[in-house]
Amino acid sequence: MNILRLDADQLVAHTGELAELLLDAVEGGASVGFLAPLDRAVAEAWWKARAQGPFAVWAALDGGRIVGTVSLAFPDKPNSRHRAELVKLMVHRDARGRGLGRTLLTTAEQAAAAAGITLLHLDTETGSPAERLYRSAGWTRAGTIPDYAADPDGVLRPTTLYYKQVGAPVPAR
Repeated sequence: MNILRLDADQLVAHTGELAELLLDAVEGGASVGFLAPLDRAVAEAWWKARAQGPFAVWAALDGGRIVGTVSLAFPDKPNSRHRAELVKLMVHRDARGRGLGRTLLTTAEQAAAAAGITLLHLDTETGSPAERLYRSAGWTRAGTIPDYAADPDGVLRPTTLYYKQVGAPVPAR
């Protein structure tokens, strides 16, 4: 398994593979922001848009095929440059159970700390398998919001917020 950070050009070049992963996640019931059935063109457009913003994406390759991703979204406000949001941690259904989610999570955490980020946060569907991963990786539960997001079938579900301090805090100037 190889983990690569994708630059903007690579994101565009691999849009089709990334869209396939997103389609698989939604078809598998993952609450990653999209409703089923997800149109391939919508999935491709979402990934292409990531190449334009303050976003970092890592892809896991197995035999040259993208089987997982994790991303960091960076705020653009001066008072929040110390933090990032962990988003779209996805592992293809046929690549699960081999520790890839943990590897991707660790990759993003280490990259964030190396970039001077001291606080990561995320939200995930309450009761999802992802919650076990985040708790076991040292993330702290901040609370739950009822009916926060619809799952792929359109059913409103609660979302749990998590955070993790990474790196050393930088004193304010």
